[in-house]
Amino acid sequence: MWKYLKSIFNFKGQMPLTGFSTSKNIFTLKNLLCGIGKSEIREQEILINEYPFEPSIAYPTALISAKDIECMSVDFTVCKIHVKEDIIFISAEYKERLKEFAVSNNIRLISQSWNWDWILEPYLDTEFTKENEERCLARLVENGFTSLEIEAIRAEVKDQMYAYNFDTMLWDWCSLGLSDVLSAMRAKYSQAEFRVFYKRALEIEKRT
Repeated sequence: MWKYLKSIFNFKGQMPLTGFSTSKNIFTLKNLLCGIGKSEIREQEILINEYPFEPSIAYPTALISAKDIECMSVDFTVCKIHVKEDIIFISAEYKERLKEFAVSNNIRLISQSWNWDWILEPYLDTEFTKENEERCLARLVENGFTSLEIEAIRAEVKDQMYAYNFDTMLWDWCSLGLSDVLSAMRAKYSQAEFRVFYKRALEIEKRT
């Protein structure tokens, strides 16, 4: 345990430069924890500021009209607003306000998608048992994934998710989802690469 903790505090943060950093050589661990911006829930609009994900229609700021929102997911952790083939994240602290917003503006509430949570379960700060693996695999297969595809996705995000959850000392043991993997991969990929990943990540999230 001491060696593991020592390795964390000795982490130098030297990773490939992306288009999201002003540094020419390295980025710090803060790049991994970019947040999801700030939100203001109004009567018929949602104002988004400081949104970090460049491919999104909410980047870096946007005023989202209720009539443009297709549906919302506010069941668990980060709230998700589905709009124009995009998914915008809003802090869970606005959960009840968003429910009221949905009712008053006749917006459909949908269930949480667990695809990314199941894919990212090996990178939680908890034991990933054979039973966990079999359960996650079964759920993902039901939603149209193959075991080879799941392995490929996990191989792509593995190093970044370990850095995101452990090197930053986030140590999330409950759930890692779409917003987490976007934060992690944003810190690795170039702007062009991240745009491709972003589109693919949303498709994975929506697959049923």
